[in-house]
Amino acid sequence: MQAKELKSSDRPLAAEPTRTGELPFHDLKTQYRALKDSIDSRIRRVLEHGQYIMGPEVKELEDKLAAFAGVGHCVGVANGTDALLIAMMALGIERGDEVITTPFTFVANAEMIALLGARPVFVDIDRHTYNLDPQLLEAAITPHTRAIMPVALYGQCADMDLIGEVAGRYRLPVIDDAAQSFGATYKGRRSGAFGTISCTSFFPSKPLGCYGDGGACFTNDDNLAARMRQIRVHGQDKRYHHALIGLNGRLDTIQAAILLAKFDVFPDEIAARARVASRYDHALRGHVRTPVIRGDCTSVYAQYTIEVNDRDSFVSSLKQEGIPTAIHYPIPLNLQPAFAYLGQGPRSFPNAETAAQGVVSLPMHPYLTLAEQDCVIQTVLSAVDPRRSPSHAARG
Repeated sequence: MQAKELKSSDRPLAAEPTRTGELPFHDLKTQYRALKDSIDSRIRRVLEHGQYIMGPEVKELEDKLAAFAGVGHCVGVANGTDALLIAMMALGIERGDEVITTPFTFVANAEMIALLGARPVFVDIDRHTYNLDPQLLEAAITPHTRAIMPVALYGQCADMDLIGEVAGRYRLPVIDDAAQSFGATYKGRRSGAFGTISCTSFFPSKPLGCYGDGGACFTNDDNLAARMRQIRVHGQDKRYHHALIGLNGRLDTIQAAILLAKFDVFPDEIAARARVASRYDHALRGHVRTPVIRGDCTSVYAQYTIEVNDRDSFVSSLKQEGIPTAIHYPIPLNLQPAFAYLGQGPRSFPNAETAAQGVVSLPMHPYLTLAEQDCVIQTVLSAVDPRRSPSHAARG
């Protein structure tokens, strides 16, 4: 059976429910109900043919995602963290090398650099977009620099042209971490098409997510694609012949099948996310710091992240009203104990450290109904201005 058709109109993708309990931050249950026939059919097909490892759905998904991103190759891998690791292994990153990245991201970026024996070198973020600031990039390059790894935070691509210009002058590969931006665009091109290798994640809460772990690497380089395919299966170029040191980094067939079902409606879900973000923007701008999307970009809004002054009080106020929040990310990587050896303590990266103290993400998914979103908006406005709260109005 075909997936339920979703229209890119002003209506939400789900019927208006009667709200009970806490509003979901990511509503995967409603998404599953909308796509149940297609997802179940895809899973049954895998159960019937029994090719659970590297089954035909993996290749089908890779072909569709490569075409969507506009690149020559997509290599499905076990998760987004493995995608970063496999990309660096394919590029020959090793002990003693340096890889430049941002301190304002999930730990996986610096973690995988360090795991290979290389040294993470942090560059501060642009205060408006939260992405790596290209203007600061060149000063961080040394004779030991072997790659640059920007991160597309919150759903918006980094300034890949400027990053690419600097990388080109020093003949450095760029590994674009597109785990939060897959489906977004930069200057008319889709995320996944930038850098020497682009990596993404299919973690369940991502805009395109599976029901477990999954990821992918994208490239236009035939040789790099071949190396990454070998690395993900223990370095094999043929059965029991290991030409490279690799790892067990394959994408499961069932996860690929689920992604294929979800991919059918992915463009509609991207449009729905944009509508949710637009309503948030209109209602909240001027009351809190709302996302800044560059004019040459679109965002897939992996998160809708605002900044507030007294975050603890703000989060507590929303929690009391059953509105969940998340903080991406409360501690910059330079201040994480695991990276204390780098010797970059407080005030090393002021933009990242300031953002980390104030950012908070609101419920964001394509099935958020108008009533649910209105509830979030009103609660946010009351939290930042108590005069708007019903209790204050009653007292007045």
